[in-house]
Amino acid sequence: MTDADLMQRGVPSWVPIDVRNYVFHTELGQPIRSLARSQSCHASTIMRQIRKVETLRDDPLVDRAIKALADDGGKELPSSLEMMQALRRLAMPDAMLAIAMGMEQGVILQDTASGEPEHGAKLPASTAMTLALRGWIAAGKAFGKVLRYRITSAGRVALRELVADSENKARAFAEQAEGFGHAPAGTGTWGDKATIVRMPAQDSPVTCLSRRKDRDGNPFLNRAMVRAAERLREDFELAQVRAQRSDRDVPDWAGILTAIETQNIPDAPDDDAARQVRIALEFLGPGLSEVALRCCCLLEGLETTEKAMGWAARSGKVVLRIALQRLVLHYEQTGELGPRIG
Repeated sequence: MTDADLMQRGVPSWVPIDVRNYVFHTELGQPIRSLARSQSCHASTIMRQIRKVETLRDDPLVDRAIKALADDGGKELPSSLEMMQALRRLAMPDAMLAIAMGMEQGVILQDTASGEPEHGAKLPASTAMTLALRGWIAAGKAFGKVLRYRITSAGRVALRELVADSENKARAFAEQAEGFGHAPAGTGTWGDKATIVRMPAQDSPVTCLSRRKDRDGNPFLNRAMVRAAERLREDFELAQVRAQRSDRDVPDWAGILTAIETQNIPDAPDDDAARQVRIALEFLGPGLSEVALRCCCLLEGLETTEKAMGWAARSGKVVLRIALQRLVLHYEQTGELGPRIG
């Protein structure tokens, strides 16, 4: 049975094969032997898949997802960017998804040192259902009618794959960008493009610094700074993806930084996300805007940034913190400190 046949029967091809077989057999009445013949496997293989999915239906989100598949074929698959952002937040320490039974929206929370969960990002139930159906999140204890989900090992693998795909798309910007050869001394250039190192999003410079302590034992970066960096990164990713989907040129970030240096600000980009990135970079001003773009958006390592910009060793973390402090001020003034996605 081909993917086209599956789509005609109302089950999208992105649905895991064991779930598809379960829906075809239990909801659509397809015989096990017929499914086995169409997939060139033994009937016992299909039977094991069906029994496995039957046990998974104890999870309310999985049960809702399967019913949706049986009723109308399910909704369109959430975007890779939306799933990546959800998994990225769930991969943070002590993060979880809280969603009430039957509700159309959940919330990703993260426990604080006081034991009280911090208000987090909203997540549509349709996206949560997709993550649960793929085995990327799993239910834990339920408190009343509220279910709590945490990322699984399969979800962490999926996050790495989604991040790698996103970084491959973002790499086009770095490969197309010309060096900032006209930048004033002290602000640095891109340097050798081959030396630009992008780290997985869960181990980005901002995330690594957020785990460190200052001299007083406080976090080197507070939660507001981390959220501001995530918001800038989200706008950057959206601008990149939308440009590719609409066959437009990716925003000229190098030109924007040069314009900030020379105070010759170009016209605002058509895309809202690209416009928000440009406005934020303008607010940061010369120097700080480049370190924010490198470390928050391109996920360039601090050592690489220090060498490229001609700074002393271990000075990058201090400058980055100053940039994030100003970025928090910018988003607080505009009322956009919360996440764009979710």
